[in-house]
Amino acid sequence: METKVSALVIVYSYHHNNTEKIAEKIANTLGVDVKHPDEITLEELGTYSLIGFGAGIDSGKHYAPLLEMAKALPDVKDKKAFIFSTSGIYGKKKMLKDHSALRDILISKGYIIINEFSCAGFNTNSILKTFGGMNKGKPNADDFKMAEDFALQLM
Repeated sequence: METKVSALVIVYSYHHNNTEKIAEKIANTLGVDVKHPDEITLEELGTYSLIGFGAGIDSGKHYAPLLEMAKALPDVKDKKAFIFSTSGIYGKKKMLKDHSALRDILISKGYIIINEFSCAGFNTNSILKTFGGMNKGKPNADDFKMAEDFALQLM
């Protein structure tokens, strides 16, 4: 008997929609919806047993609209969450550092972070635009497969 996960994936994606593509893969695997921070009410979040929070990384942390939404969250007791991102430079150590601001906010609100995911995203910020950007074609099929595997582990 298959169990339906009561989950929601929240994403703020900017520029090339790298993180939205990852959010869609995670949500499709879980069989749940993806919403942007401005599409949800804080009351609605109480109906989910698992919430994913994701955005691109800007200056070493998730984009501000996602962080601001997280700061406005009501306190919860032992609600499960996961964090995800895309960025120009990536790796497990960098991911843990990049996710620290959001992780700290969520933990302070009572969320239990069960897992985290990050992969490369196409980046044309600042001077990179002059050179055609970095990570062209990312996220790609391999990244999408890793996102799907990540989602399966959440269940």
